[in-house]
Amino acid sequence: MDSITSKKEIKALLDRSFESSKGKTNALAEEILSELLTKKIKFPLLEFAAKELHGRIADKEQIVFLDRIIARKTMGGNVIAGMMLQLRSEKYFRPSWKKAVEYMIFGDEWYVCDIIGERVMGHSLLKNPEESLPMLKKFLNHENAWVVRSVGVASHYAVKKGLAKKYVEETFQLLLTKADTKDFHTKKGIGWAIKTIAKFHPDIVRKFESRLKADETISSFVQTKIRIGLSRSSKYASKYSD
Repeated sequence: MDSITSKKEIKALLDRSFESSKGKTNALAEEILSELLTKKIKFPLLEFAAKELHGRIADKEQIVFLDRIIARKTMGGNVIAGMMLQLRSEKYFRPSWKKAVEYMIFGDEWYVCDIIGERVMGHSLLKNPEESLPMLKKFLNHENAWVVRSVGVASHYAVKKGLAKKYVEETFQLLLTKADTKDFHTKKGIGWAIKTIAKFHPDIVRKFESRLKADETISSFVQTKIRIGLSRSSKYASKYSD
């Protein structure tokens, strides 16, 4: 498989694709699918490509383009879609989240959920927590497991990237409401986020220590993730397991 290793190569490829497609959105999508998404490319370069595409494709044509990309189910296509929806969410917040949900359900794989969930929901939670947290609360009761998992994915990303402390505590309490989930992939996503909070904000976990030990709805899996997170924190030498 051929590789692309520089932004210069990305730009040259995009220039050729736009020229070949003559401004036709479907034709451009096919060019990107055949010329870009068949190559070995690291995620940061795919994100760069998505930013370039976002800047060159008219707003009203972007979803048509992304629908065609996602339909082919390529790994890189998920990165392109996630990044473009992230950029669109500044102007089209709810429509971008709705489309992200559609793509995660269609992709029906943990990595599709994680790639798109981090870039759309995770980034939004980090930058716009007031609007994002109510949406994530609704997601916890969604009928599709990937959408529920995305709450954990988004929370992990936002906390790791520096989510404001007051929102971390709110996020932690939100995640605990799903700490009894039995679905494997949902459990992994929720546990991942809780472990991250324990690692970066052990003082928040400490505030809830009595509840964490007494609440039987918090699964042993989640309890273990908390202990692991606390053990990795440089701020708090935990006696949680005592």
